[in-house]
Amino acid sequence: MVDCLIICRSLTYAQRTARALANGGITGYILRAPRAAAGEGCTHAVRVSEGNLGRALTVLREAGLAPKRVFFRRADGTVSEVEV
Repeated sequence: MVDCLIICRSLTYAQRTARALANGGITGYILRAPRAAAGEGCTHAVRVSEGNLGRALTVLREAGLAPKRVFFRRADGTVSEVEV
């Protein structure tokens, strides 16, 4: 199983991101970003399914909420950055 983590700069930004996704019909879950993905401070992320990533990025772009970074997170917990 692979999840996609949309990294946000703050909890408030993650809440806005999740709300915009919900308005676009995409379920997103707010969580603390894994240390390997965060890279700095207390970053939060919004988790979406791999199949919804393309649509999620479009919804966010239209809402003016560009993600800081995006990662794939595998079942074993490893993460790898996705170029967006």
